[in-house]
Amino acid sequence: MNIPLLFFTEGEKGIVNTIMGGQKIHKRLFEMGLNTGSEVQVIKNDAGPIIISLGGCKVALGRGLAQKIIMSRG
Repeated sequence: MNIPLLFFTEGEKGIVNTIMGGQKIHKRLFEMGLNTGSEVQVIKNDAGPIIISLGGCKVALGRGLAQKIIMSRG
């Protein structure tokens, strides 16, 4: 089941399936290391930005951007 990263809870892991956005969003996320097939874990998802762990590094994403990252639970 594919759902946006925005709806993952703290501690959940998932794999990036697709990114719903234009070329600028794809480029920005690519530079952060968020590509199709990347495994991420949600560290914090309450108020404000979502903090994820990506390859051992913590990355903060705005809620609007997190809604464009479609993932599968894994």
